[in-house]
Amino acid sequence: MYNPQLETFLRVADAGSFNKAAEEAYITATAVIKQINLLEDSIGVKLFERTHRGLILTKAGKSLYQDAKYIIQYCKDSVTRAKNAMQEDNAVIRIGTSPMTPAQLLMQIWPQIQEQCPDLKFQIVPYENTPENAREILANLGKNIDVVGGIFDETMLDLRRCAGLELSREPFCCAVSIHHRLAGKDKLQIQDLYGENLLLMHRDWSHYVDQLRDDIWRNHPKIQVVDFDFYNMDIFNRCENSYDVLLAIPGWANVHPLLKVIPVEWDYSIPYGLLYSPHPSESVKRFLSATKSVVK
Repeated sequence: MYNPQLETFLRVADAGSFNKAAEEAYITATAVIKQINLLEDSIGVKLFERTHRGLILTKAGKSLYQDAKYIIQYCKDSVTRAKNAMQEDNAVIRIGTSPMTPAQLLMQIWPQIQEQCPDLKFQIVPYENTPENAREILANLGKNIDVVGGIFDETMLDLRRCAGLELSREPFCCAVSIHHRLAGKDKLQIQDLYGENLLLMHRDWSHYVDQLRDDIWRNHPKIQVVDFDFYNMDIFNRCENSYDVLLAIPGWANVHPLLKVIPVEWDYSIPYGLLYSPHPSESVKRFLSATKSVVK
């Protein structure tokens, strides 16, 4: 289904060494080097810089690394879909999950959903939350993944070419390092953020975030708004390392063990729900209908 040399490439990139990758794969270092050389020859780019300190990914290597995991998982999912089709098992709801799109809410209400649709089964499909994966998955819901739980608004749905079912309104909170001066508080006032850098997604990502941004700019100039481009583990690491404050929701409390998510005394929130294909299968339609009923 895919070039198996991709798996060797990922193993080498993660290990930073041909020898370590060979040990993990229980093959010789010579065999690993040969596979990498063949892969570089076949695609016509150099993937690694060989230095005395180890292997470093080139720009081409970094690009391939970002896509290779998704390619491999996509192929594996294709095989799973083919097997499911052979078995005529069309009642499996594939739920995508990542640290920023956890499936806990669905897991909590799943027993009630199954009471209404006892034939439905679910399959958790983990994925890495990168901009490339997010665009690909949300633009192709119904192929590898049927639904993803997450925050959204109408603008996002248009950009992502998917539909959304709102399940709740999640209040905006603030995430801080457990060593931050605010970490000892159980609730924040907006004045507590004076003198802090507040990390917000860039303007036009969500009008719910932009409403908060405009309020801060107009009425709370002592808060320094800092834009960023994407919610992933990098921004949570940045929050912990830089001692900045990150806009978050309660459902992200367990994303990073060294961050604390604290509620804030303000009236700002964002819809949370399920993202799905604009043309869902009959099984997904039944699942969504049951979910609406349970949430109500």
